[in-house]
Amino acid sequence: MSLLELDGVKVHFPVKKGIFFDRTVGHVYAVDGVSLSVAPGQTYGLVGESGCGKTTLGRAILRLVDITAGDVVFDGTDLAKLPDEEMRRFRRRLQMVFQDPLGSLNPRQNIESILSEGMAAHGIGADQEERRGRIQQILTKVGLPTNALSRYPHEFSGGQRQRIGIARALVLEPDVIICDEPVSALDVSIQAQVINLLEELQESMGLTYVVIAHDLAVVRHISDVVGVMYLGSLVEEAASDTLYAEPKHPYTRALMSAVPVPDPAVEDSRERILLTGDLPSPANPPTGCRFHTRCPWKQEKLCATERPELKDLGGGHKVACHYAAEIAAGTVQRRGDGSAAALALTPAAPD
Repeated sequence: MSLLELDGVKVHFPVKKGIFFDRTVGHVYAVDGVSLSVAPGQTYGLVGESGCGKTTLGRAILRLVDITAGDVVFDGTDLAKLPDEEMRRFRRRLQMVFQDPLGSLNPRQNIESILSEGMAAHGIGADQEERRGRIQQILTKVGLPTNALSRYPHEFSGGQRQRIGIARALVLEPDVIICDEPVSALDVSIQAQVINLLEELQESMGLTYVVIAHDLAVVRHISDVVGVMYLGSLVEEAASDTLYAEPKHPYTRALMSAVPVPDPAVEDSRERILLTGDLPSPANPPTGCRFHTRCPWKQEKLCATERPELKDLGGGHKVACHYAAEIAAGTVQRRGDGSAAALALTPAAPD
């Protein structure tokens, strides 16, 4: 059973021109048809390079950006079709931890004011004294001293500010927390502390996470299921251990090959996949498979003209690639330079 389910979600931003910017001349296809589901108590990791639409998708779930098309079903209710007033009630159950721990906190408010603001808006606590007691409990959970209530964001370190952001989400007792790059702005030692904190809170409070990140090691450590995004679309999805052990999409394979391995012998012997060219503009995405302009395994006719669907290859391992099975079997030749030349299928051996 899914707690959160996305079906064909699209977020397209209009490109305006003219003296008064009143003429739409195109669209930026930030998210273009993403479908996924998250079970209660699960951690779903979203990975991909900058500009692939991860953050926009997270904001679309909370309706912080307008959804162009598709459904966002949370606990049986389609959030995409709710009026703003009704959506406001659901935001208590869906919270977000933002990437920048300083920029997401109001510098003119002390910590008590920051954490009690949402509680007051949603009617949590009979008075300020009761809310203060709840805030002190949450601060203890996230490892901050209760005397922090009167202090301001600039008085804390980066890791402490991220804990404040987590506390701000927790005081509303949500069911789902969307963590947008929760540790990317922190030192490595502090990253481990915050990740461990998120895992402890999930276990003790029964939380469900959607973790957005570009650090593959972080996502592997914390996620149950991982989805890989490229240019607004989901290109691969699988259980975390399965995806890292057997990546099937060419883009995922390239990402994995870029992760350093601490064993020098393994590092020197493993396959390297170098992608050529830049990430295409989401305002003018390629036809057919979005990845074909950089794919070392592409076949010109099909890959450039027909967009692949996200198909289950078995065991819940989903891949959006016309030749995923052939690539895994080694029956498609790879060009090491990833050039745009057509590649030939290797004939299968006779039975």
